[in-house]
Amino acid sequence: MNKQVIVGIIAGAVAVTAIGALGYQKLNQPDFASVTAVKPTTKTVSVPREECHDEVVTHTRAAKDTHQVAGTIVGAVVGGVIGNQIGSGRGKDVARIGAAAAGGYAGNRIQKGIQERNTYQETRRVCKTEHDTHEEQTGFDVTYQLDGQEHRVHMTYDPGQQIPVENGQLVIRSR
Repeated sequence: MNKQVIVGIIAGAVAVTAIGALGYQKLNQPDFASVTAVKPTTKTVSVPREECHDEVVTHTRAAKDTHQVAGTIVGAVVGGVIGNQIGSGRGKDVARIGAAAAGGYAGNRIQKGIQERNTYQETRRVCKTEHDTHEEQTGFDVTYQLDGQEHRVHMTYDPGQQIPVENGQLVIRSR
């Protein structure tokens, strides 16, 4: 036998052995991984929206006489005139002073009440941002068995009962 024939036989034997081992390994690999659990995953989404309504607002008009001086003076004069009609002698002076003081106080309070009731109303549009929330599905957390070991993977779709396997790796398609 010549040397080239021996080398050829050895090379052929090595090639056949390698191809056989790869074929056996390929035959021995599972075609599918078994799915043992599928859990949907979600996230909370917040969507803003504007909520508006009309609101009636009451305003008090600005007073020109904030210390009610005019009401106090008018009340004191009227009170003094009325007090002058009461009593005689020294009692008349006391009645006039007392009635003027009481009239001044009453005039002050009356003017204050009139100023507080001097109002106007306007309608205003009031808006605020409200948030509506809802859950959106983001995918699935999948637990599967491959070669006797448990593994987990996040997928965008529910794979069902099995996941295809090629060369020992999951074949995950996009959806």
